[in-house]
Amino acid sequence: MIGVVDYGAGNLRSVCKAVEYLGGRAVVSSEEGDLDGCEKLILPGVGSFAAGMRSLLACGLGAYIKRRAADTPVLGICLGMQFLLEESEEDGVTAGLGLVKGRVIPFTEGKIPHMGWNAVTGMRTPLFDGIREGEEFYFVHSYFADAAPKFIIGRTEYHRTFASAVCCGNVYGVQFHPEKSGEAGLRLLRNFMEKI
Repeated sequence: MIGVVDYGAGNLRSVCKAVEYLGGRAVVSSEEGDLDGCEKLILPGVGSFAAGMRSLLACGLGAYIKRRAADTPVLGICLGMQFLLEESEEDGVTAGLGLVKGRVIPFTEGKIPHMGWNAVTGMRTPLFDGIREGEEFYFVHSYFADAAPKFIIGRTEYHRTFASAVCCGNVYGVQFHPEKSGEAGLRLLRNFMEKI
């Protein structure tokens, strides 16, 4: 069972549908009791970092995710990945969950948001098994993760090189939307479900 964390600001339906399409079972909930029975957690997200973190903390799910991450695989998607870092500069400096060392900073070049298909290189960990180097995934974001190099498991170029995938222990994050990235995105989700 995959728990999709509902804090009122996530792209829940498409993530849930992708998990079910792959033959998995998903529960969407903001209740710890529902999520306790899940073997893995997905933290989706769209919108503002500061507003999203307020929602996550207000319903107690920030502390819950940090506690579960000690022994449960967690996948953050888009804004959900950014929450995993220590802090963000969006709407002033806001603390994140601190599960991955680094901060979220804005793009200052090119058309913003960075939107559309772009390549991911330097792929590491079983999350990317069976996905070719340089495969393209779908992105929509104005801020990006400036993570410590040892935590970076995928990189993307958009006027600079940024971390498009990170990992620290049981915690994984991808800046792109695998649920909107065709076969490669589905393969990544299947890998999270079956290999992580």
